[in-house]
Amino acid sequence: MIQRIQTIYLLIAFTIMGVLPFIFPLETDTSGSKPVFFTDHTADLVLFLGSALLSIITIFLFKNRQFQFVLGRLNIILNLILLGLFVYHSLSISGEGAPSEKGIGMFLPIFSIVFLVLANKAIKKDEDLVKSVDRLR
Repeated sequence: MIQRIQTIYLLIAFTIMGVLPFIFPLETDTSGSKPVFFTDHTADLVLFLGSALLSIITIFLFKNRQFQFVLGRLNIILNLILLGLFVYHSLSISGEGAPSEKGIGMFLPIFSIVFLVLANKAIKKDEDLVKSVDRLR
């Protein structure tokens, strides 16, 4: 059903990946005046929006808990790839005179992963509950 706790967790993950990247910059460029958002890099844009879309799709698959669980894991992997991309970007900047400041946008995938893990834990709990009831019949 749609009123379960995993729906709340998935909505929070959607908000983190679909809304907050427009508010919080990933970093501030070397001059310190212009913030760099996720829309400046195509790969970041695709991964952020893909994760947000996957969270919304997962919410509406409440009748198929197995597939919902698989999509949750896929979304976690997508966020780990995004996190790895951020680490690569931050470590591969060469020839920079002054170091750029990292923004809170770099940590958004971590927060999303936490809520996706909580959602998957709740989905697994529901699946175990349904299996235990089926055993009693």
